[in-house]
Amino acid sequence: MGRWLIPEVYPLVGAMALVGGMVVFSLARHATMNPAVRIWKEDRKDAMLDNTEEGKRYVDNGFRSYLRTQSPQIFVRANRFFSDPDKS
Repeated sequence: MGRWLIPEVYPLVGAMALVGGMVVFSLARHATMNPAVRIWKEDRKDAMLDNTEEGKRYVDNGFRSYLRTQSPQIFVRANRFFSDPDKS
């Protein structure tokens, strides 16, 4: 194990740790919040679930609500500068 702990490998280890964290976050979010995932047996026994409100809450999460209010530009100030130099 000692031969892998050299400074040249640190960025690779960091990138893999970041990706692993993203995978764990995604799995935990989908397992706990997705309305189509039923972990408990009493929830699974119903063939058709009336979970439209739960589905709406899952789709309209806080991040999407925030993005809905933002401008769809990446470099807002640069776009404003090149489109209308008089106002900048």
